Amino acid sequence: MSQITAEIVAQHGLSEDEYQRVLHALGREPNLTELGIFSVMWSEHCSYKSSRIHLKKLPTTGPQVICGPGENAGVVDIGDGQAAIFKMESHNHPSYIEPYQGAATGVGGILRDVFTMGARPIANMNALRFGRPDHPKMRHLIAGVVHGIGGYGNCVGVPTVGGEVNFHKAYDGNILVNAMTVGIADTDKIFYSAASGIGNPIVYVGSKTGRDGIHGATMASADFDEKSEEKRPTVQVGDPFTEKLLIEACLELMASDAIVAIQDMGAAGLTSSSVEMASKGGVGIELDMNAVPQREEGMTPYEMMLSESQERMLMVLKPGREDFAEAIFRKWELDFAVIGHVTDTGHMILKWNGETVCDIPLAPLADEAPLYDRPSVSKEEYKAWAGVKPLGDIPESTDIAADLLKLMASPDLASRRWIWEQYDHMVGADTVQRPGGDAAVVRVHGTDKGIAISTDCTPRYCYADPYEGGKQAIAECYRNLSAVGATPLAVTNCLNFANPQRPEIMAQLTGCLEGMGDACRALDFPIVSGNVSLYNESKATGGGSAILPTPAIGGIGLLSDWSKSATVAFKNEGDEIWLFGGNGSHLGQSIWLREIHGREDGEAPKVDLVGEKLRGDSVRWFIEVGKANAVHDISDGGLIIALAEMALASGLGCELTISLDAAKAFGEDQGRYILTAPAGEHLENAVPIGRVSGSTVAGIPLADLRRAHEGFFPTLMGADAALA
Repeated sequence: MSQITAEIVAQHGLSEDEYQRVLHALGREPNLTELGIFSVMWSEHCSYKSSRIHLKKLPTTGPQVICGPGENAGVVDIGDGQAAIFKMESHNHPSYIEPYQGAATGVGGILRDVFTMGARPIANMNALRFGRPDHPKMRHLIAGVVHGIGGYGNCVGVPTVGGEVNFHKAYDGNILVNAMTVGIADTDKIFYSAASGIGNPIVYVGSKTGRDGIHGATMASADFDEKSEEKRPTVQVGDPFTEKLLIEACLELMASDAIVAIQDMGAAGLTSSSVEMASKGGVGIELDMNAVPQREEGMTPYEMMLSESQERMLMVLKPGREDFAEAIFRKWELDFAVIGHVTDTGHMILKWNGETVCDIPLAPLADEAPLYDRPSVSKEEYKAWAGVKPLGDIPESTDIAADLLKLMASPDLASRRWIWEQYDHMVGADTVQRPGGDAAVVRVHGTDKGIAISTDCTPRYCYADPYEGGKQAIAECYRNLSAVGATPLAVTNCLNFANPQRPEIMAQLTGCLEGMGDACRALDFPIVSGNVSLYNESKATGGGSAILPTPAIGGIGLLSDWSKSATVAFKNEGDEIWLFGGNGSHLGQSIWLREIHGREDGEAPKVDLVGEKLRGDSVRWFIEVGKANAVHDISDGGLIIALAEMALASGLGCELTISLDAAKAFGEDQGRYILTAPAGEHLENAVPIGRVSGSTVAGIPLADLRRAHEGFFPTLMGADAALA
């Protein structure tokens, strides 16, 4: 009698057609271990089966690109024989189920992606999306996620230097936790994952394997339902102190010539790491499951292969270097075990108790995994489905100052100080710009160079118009890097969408990717790494609630001299304030329209990519030659919000020489900056609009603005603020 029933196949997330492909690949029925391996490797989380065909359309090359998508992280040249290695990944479903460990292990996983390639991590970022602040679960989720990010990053000794946080009812049942890490490596010491050398030993290092995280990749590739709380055992448990040891041990071994290939054990654990290494190298792999370090009694090969226990790595070593490598890992009090060897069979073979318990050809698991070109609706059909109302008549603001005060206290614009003060953003002593500016800046240790980092996305724009929203996410990241004086180098992304089997959701995905691709090409800003997270919707909230399309963008830029980076804070009484990029006029999809009038209407603002490039080049030049002494891009909330943020960062107010209506004050037209310069300095193509003076903005005392701006999170979190 067959041990694999239709129910077991369905529990493993495989469709009937996919199971038929398994039967064809094997020429027989799989056993449970083999079925489990197919299920995780063919999950959306590991195979990108609904997005691969579209990801191939993105620009991924450039003179600065050393390694694009396909490895653990992207690699770009930063000169002087050094490279920046960076990536962004999601840990959404685990963070909703168990927010502390979900967020913590998200940080741990992205750190491993970066140091796996030979880089010492220098900075962490994050992009968080929560539901309505007054939702009964949200305070618990916010507290857990923030505490988890801080708890892991602070202990591992990598500064968390910035990020973004949005709130919207679409995330009530499915929050988003996206984590990003940037590291620095020498260009001649970059490590890749392709296994080679028939007979070479395969070694397992790090922590022991337990039963936590089994089916994590499968769980991350399905909708939530009312029973999502029961999935808590699928959430991994992290140990940042072990991760710190693992970083140091790996980097010490990487200083030698012992490593042939290396891969971290992330989603799908030992299965994914071994399959990827072997398939990329075009070789086979044989593992002895009895040799896998285990922390629990009676573990089966199925459990060992699917466990997502944290802080583990897989390596191929040169023959004869096992003792040398083991001595390093033992010194750092980590497990080390030779668990197999590279073969020429093209198969994954697992042995256990002297028997073969798995024999799978590798090609069907990896390169020949299912690939779907899922149907999507047209742009016109999507617009009708999305139901975004035309902007129509807009009530004129009767009190710009009152609106400003309310917006500064609103969830999407309020100060994030309560969050970032829980993160150690100064550890390592190389953080040049702390959280709160347009981009974080971290010095490349021992040099004058600085790496600027920003994470960006405006999901409400992406929902209203996926194409323009995708363009805007890239353009805003480009703008934030330019605003600190950094030359934008490259992008990583975390593509968060709902169920791709719904044609409207696929229209969001393809539209955003089309916009992102056009923006990257126009701005010479290639995408070198990323992650796709689908099925972000929840039946638990009633009616199948889907998140807003959220293609989170993480970008990095290079400063040749970090000391020349610009900040948002006003500098001196009497400095002239310049507007670069024109007056505001676009109120569709604006924060002002939503928060003041309760409407999410109108078109997303258009992005002029040619103008974006020209203005970014000019802003960087103003900073480089010392003409501008403060710079801030204009984004959510428009001109008056940007001015208020510059004032609060400095303690200096401003007096405007232009009159403001709602459109000029709160319009979210793209490609605009505010710059300040000493009186008498002229900024070409910019328009003077006022000067730095006094202690008010729009007539509101800075003390009142600060009280409104910084009150939201402490008030919301109440007793949970004590977690800090």
